[in-house]
Amino acid sequence: MKSVKHILARKGSNVIAVPAQTTVLNVLKLMSEKNIGSVVVTENGKYIGLATERDYARKIILMGKHSDETVVSEIMSNDFPKITPESSIDTCMVVMSENNIRYLPVFDAADELCGIVSINDVIYETIHSQKETIEQLHSYIQST
Repeated sequence: MKSVKHILARKGSNVIAVPAQTTVLNVLKLMSEKNIGSVVVTENGKYIGLATERDYARKIILMGKHSDETVVSEIMSNDFPKITPESSIDTCMVVMSENNIRYLPVFDAADELCGIVSINDVIYETIHSQKETIEQLHSYIQST
């Protein structure tokens, strides 16, 4: 069974992070530049939450706030379930589905952030794993 560590090995554990006092407008510019849907929010270099496109849509646009006057810590989400590198891909799928979320922060044994897993990462890994299984079955069938 594949786990989160396989995703992190493939994509790396680099995360894009911004300080809590960064304006939402600057966060949006960064997300656009990096073609990503979330950024880690930090305070004194420590993870305190994630800011996502969904946070922007629901907490800026719908609330009538202004992106250039609001700091990211005001709209970030900090209630994401935590997973570890040993968490299975299936567990990630269940957690994401049950919580209706697209991102999961990954924490190591010392409770330090070591990566972010997106729903796209989970889908990619699932498809890749299924392809491997199909190839193995084809090989087995041809050898018998």
